[in-house]
Amino acid sequence: MFFKFLPQAVNFYDLFDKQVDYAVDAAKYFKELVSKGAIDDASLEKMGTIEHQGDEVAHDIFNHLNKTFITPFDREDIHALAKELDNITDMINTIVSRLVIYKLNSVDKNLIQFSLVIEESVNAVACAVKGLRNIKNSKSIQDSCVEINRLENVGDAMRDTVLAELFEKTKDPIAVIKLKEIYQDAETVLDVCEDVTHVVGAILLKQA
Repeated sequence: MFFKFLPQAVNFYDLFDKQVDYAVDAAKYFKELVSKGAIDDASLEKMGTIEHQGDEVAHDIFNHLNKTFITPFDREDIHALAKELDNITDMINTIVSRLVIYKLNSVDKNLIQFSLVIEESVNAVACAVKGLRNIKNSKSIQDSCVEINRLENVGDAMRDTVLAELFEKTKDPIAVIKLKEIYQDAETVLDVCEDVTHVVGAILLKQA
Protein backbone atom coordinates (compact mmCIF):
# COMPACT_ATOMS: atom_id res chain seq x y z
CA MET A 1 0.00 0.00 0.00
CA PHE A 2 2.85 2.37 0.85
CA PHE A 3 4.27 2.13 -2.68
CA LYS A 4 1.10 3.66 -4.14
CA PHE A 5 2.11 6.96 -2.57
CA LEU A 6 5.61 6.96 -4.08
CA PRO A 7 6.09 8.87 -7.34
CA GLN A 8 6.48 6.68 -10.41
CA ALA A 9 10.01 6.22 -11.69
CA VAL A 10 10.89 8.60 -14.50
CA ASN A 11 13.28 7.70 -17.28
CA PHE A 12 15.10 10.98 -17.84
CA TYR A 13 17.11 9.40 -20.65
CA ASP A 14 13.91 8.85 -22.63
CA LEU A 15 12.91 12.46 -22.08
CA PHE A 16 16.32 13.78 -23.16
CA ASP A 17 16.24 11.56 -26.26
CA LYS A 18 12.83 12.96 -27.13
CA GLN A 19 13.93 16.54 -26.52
CA VAL A 20 17.10 16.28 -28.59
CA ASP A 21 15.13 14.64 -31.41
CA TYR A 22 13.03 17.80 -31.64
CA ALA A 23 16.25 19.84 -31.89
CA VAL A 24 17.34 17.58 -34.76
CA ASP A 25 13.94 18.06 -36.44
CA ALA A 26 14.28 21.83 -36.10
CA ALA A 27 17.77 21.85 -37.61
CA LYS A 28 16.71 19.62 -40.48
CA TYR A 29 13.62 21.71 -41.26
CA PHE A 30 15.66 24.92 -41.05
CA LYS A 31 18.06 23.54 -43.66
CA GLU A 32 15.11 22.64 -45.92
CA LEU A 33 13.62 26.12 -45.59
CA VAL A 34 16.75 28.11 -46.37
CA SER A 35 17.69 25.76 -49.21
CA LYS A 36 14.36 26.50 -50.91
CA GLY A 37 14.23 30.14 -49.86
CA ALA A 38 10.46 29.86 -49.50
CA ILE A 39 9.90 30.95 -45.91
CA ASP A 40 6.42 32.16 -45.04
CA ASP A 41 3.87 32.13 -42.23
CA ALA A 42 3.14 28.44 -42.81
CA SER A 43 6.85 27.66 -42.46
CA LEU A 44 6.99 29.63 -39.24
CA GLU A 45 3.93 27.82 -37.91
CA LYS A 46 5.49 24.40 -38.57
CA MET A 47 8.78 25.44 -36.96
CA GLY A 48 6.83 26.90 -34.06
CA THR A 49 5.12 23.53 -33.58
CA ILE A 50 8.50 21.79 -33.35
CA GLU A 51 9.72 24.41 -30.89
CA HIS A 52 6.55 24.06 -28.79
CA GLN A 53 6.93 20.28 -28.66
CA GLY A 54 10.50 20.71 -27.45
CA ASP A 55 9.28 23.16 -24.82
CA GLU A 56 6.75 20.65 -23.54
CA VAL A 57 9.43 17.99 -23.04
CA ALA A 58 11.65 20.51 -21.23
CA HIS A 59 8.74 21.36 -18.91
CA ASP A 60 8.15 17.66 -18.30
CA ILE A 61 11.79 17.26 -17.29
CA PHE A 62 11.62 20.23 -14.92
CA ASN A 63 8.35 19.01 -13.39
CA HIS A 64 9.59 15.45 -12.87
CA LEU A 65 12.84 16.77 -11.45
CA ASN A 66 10.90 18.39 -8.61
CA LYS A 67 9.10 15.14 -7.81
CA THR A 68 11.82 12.53 -8.27
CA PHE A 69 13.98 11.32 -5.38
CA ILE A 70 16.59 9.43 -7.39
CA THR A 71 18.02 10.88 -10.60
CA PRO A 72 20.61 9.41 -13.02
CA PHE A 73 22.95 12.35 -12.43
CA ASP A 74 23.01 15.62 -10.50
CA ARG A 75 19.81 17.64 -10.53
CA GLU A 76 21.54 20.84 -11.57
CA ASP A 77 23.04 19.05 -14.57
CA ILE A 78 19.65 17.63 -15.59
CA HIS A 79 18.17 21.12 -15.38
CA ALA A 80 21.07 22.68 -17.29
CA LEU A 81 21.00 20.05 -20.04
CA ALA A 82 17.25 20.43 -20.58
CA LYS A 83 17.61 24.22 -20.66
CA GLU A 84 20.43 24.20 -23.23
CA LEU A 85 18.64 21.70 -25.49
CA ASP A 86 15.56 23.90 -25.31
CA ASN A 87 17.69 26.90 -26.27
CA ILE A 88 18.70 25.17 -29.52
CA THR A 89 15.14 24.81 -30.81
CA ASP A 90 14.23 28.27 -29.46
CA MET A 91 17.10 29.90 -31.34
CA ILE A 92 16.36 28.15 -34.62
CA ASN A 93 12.70 29.16 -34.30
CA THR A 94 13.79 32.75 -33.63
CA ILE A 95 15.82 32.84 -36.86
CA VAL A 96 12.87 31.59 -38.93
CA SER A 97 10.61 34.15 -37.24
CA ARG A 98 12.98 36.99 -38.11
CA LEU A 99 13.34 35.78 -41.70
CA VAL A 100 9.56 36.06 -42.02
CA ILE A 101 9.39 39.45 -40.30
CA TYR A 102 12.24 40.83 -42.41
CA LYS A 103 10.75 39.27 -45.57
CA LEU A 104 14.03 37.54 -46.36
CA ASN A 105 12.62 34.65 -48.37
CA SER A 106 15.17 34.38 -51.18
CA VAL A 107 17.91 31.77 -51.33
CA ASP A 108 21.03 32.93 -49.46
CA LYS A 109 24.16 30.84 -50.02
CA ASN A 110 25.67 31.95 -46.71
CA LEU A 111 22.61 30.96 -44.73
CA ILE A 112 22.51 27.60 -46.51
CA GLN A 113 26.10 26.99 -45.44
CA PHE A 114 25.23 27.93 -41.86
CA SER A 115 22.25 25.56 -41.94
CA LEU A 116 24.48 22.67 -43.01
CA VAL A 117 26.90 23.27 -40.16
CA ILE A 118 24.03 23.71 -37.70
CA GLU A 119 22.52 20.38 -38.76
CA GLU A 120 25.89 18.64 -38.34
CA SER A 121 26.35 20.17 -34.90
CA VAL A 122 22.85 19.31 -33.67
CA ASN A 123 23.27 15.74 -34.91
CA ALA A 124 26.50 15.54 -32.91
CA VAL A 125 24.63 16.93 -29.89
CA ALA A 126 22.09 14.14 -30.30
CA CYS A 127 24.88 11.54 -30.33
CA ALA A 128 26.43 13.00 -27.18
CA VAL A 129 23.13 13.24 -25.28
CA LYS A 130 21.92 9.79 -26.29
CA GLY A 131 25.31 8.39 -25.34
CA LEU A 132 24.68 9.34 -21.72
CA ARG A 133 22.58 6.16 -21.38
CA ASN A 134 25.84 4.23 -21.47
CA ILE A 135 28.18 6.48 -19.52
CA LYS A 136 30.90 3.82 -19.57
CA ASN A 137 31.24 4.34 -23.30
CA SER A 138 32.44 7.89 -22.72
CA LYS A 139 34.79 7.83 -25.74
CA SER A 140 31.93 8.20 -28.24
CA ILE A 141 30.40 10.99 -26.14
CA GLN A 142 33.72 12.82 -25.96
CA ASP A 143 34.24 12.40 -29.71
CA SER A 144 30.85 14.01 -30.35
CA CYS A 145 31.74 16.90 -28.04
CA VAL A 146 35.03 17.44 -29.86
CA GLU A 147 33.13 17.57 -33.16
CA ILE A 148 30.66 20.10 -31.75
CA ASN A 149 33.55 22.30 -30.60
CA ARG A 150 35.17 22.02 -34.04
CA LEU A 151 31.94 23.04 -35.76
CA GLU A 152 31.57 26.01 -33.40
CA ASN A 153 35.00 27.20 -34.55
CA VAL A 154 33.92 26.70 -38.16
CA GLY A 155 30.85 28.83 -37.40
CA ASP A 156 32.98 31.61 -35.91
CA ALA A 157 35.13 31.73 -39.03
CA MET A 158 32.07 31.66 -41.31
CA ARG A 159 30.44 34.50 -39.41
CA ASP A 160 33.51 36.70 -39.73
CA THR A 161 33.85 35.91 -43.44
CA VAL A 162 30.20 36.52 -44.36
CA LEU A 163 30.00 39.71 -42.31
CA ALA A 164 33.12 41.09 -43.99
CA GLU A 165 31.58 40.26 -47.37
CA LEU A 166 28.25 41.77 -46.32
CA PHE A 167 29.77 45.08 -45.25
CA GLU A 168 31.87 45.28 -48.40
CA LYS A 169 29.31 44.34 -51.06
CA THR A 170 25.87 45.25 -49.72
CA LYS A 171 25.03 48.93 -50.18
CA ASP A 172 21.56 48.95 -48.64
CA PRO A 173 22.09 49.71 -44.91
CA ILE A 174 18.73 48.15 -43.93
CA ALA A 175 19.66 44.92 -45.69
CA VAL A 176 23.00 44.95 -43.88
CA ILE A 177 21.28 45.30 -40.51
CA LYS A 178 18.84 42.47 -41.24
CA LEU A 179 21.38 40.01 -42.59
CA LYS A 180 23.96 40.82 -39.92
CA GLU A 181 21.45 39.85 -37.24
CA ILE A 182 20.45 36.65 -39.04
CA TYR A 183 24.05 35.51 -39.54
CA GLN A 184 24.93 36.25 -35.93
CA ASP A 185 21.87 34.34 -34.72
CA ALA A 186 22.88 31.37 -36.89
CA GLU A 187 26.31 31.34 -35.27
CA THR A 188 24.66 31.61 -31.86
CA VAL A 189 22.95 28.25 -32.47
CA LEU A 190 26.42 26.72 -32.73
CA ASP A 191 27.42 28.47 -29.50
CA VAL A 192 24.44 26.91 -27.75
CA CYS A 193 25.41 23.48 -29.08
CA GLU A 194 28.83 24.04 -27.55
CA ASP A 195 27.13 24.99 -24.27
CA VAL A 196 25.58 21.51 -24.29
CA THR A 197 29.08 20.00 -24.41
CA HIS A 198 29.99 21.89 -21.25
CA VAL A 199 27.05 20.31 -19.40
CA VAL A 200 27.80 16.87 -20.84
CA GLY A 201 31.45 17.27 -19.86
CA ALA A 202 30.47 18.09 -16.29
CA ILE A 203 28.28 14.99 -16.16
CA LEU A 204 31.09 12.78 -17.45
CA LEU A 205 33.53 14.25 -14.94
CA LYS A 206 31.22 13.62 -12.00
CA GLN A 207 30.42 10.09 -13.15
CA ALA A 208 34.07 9.13 -13.72
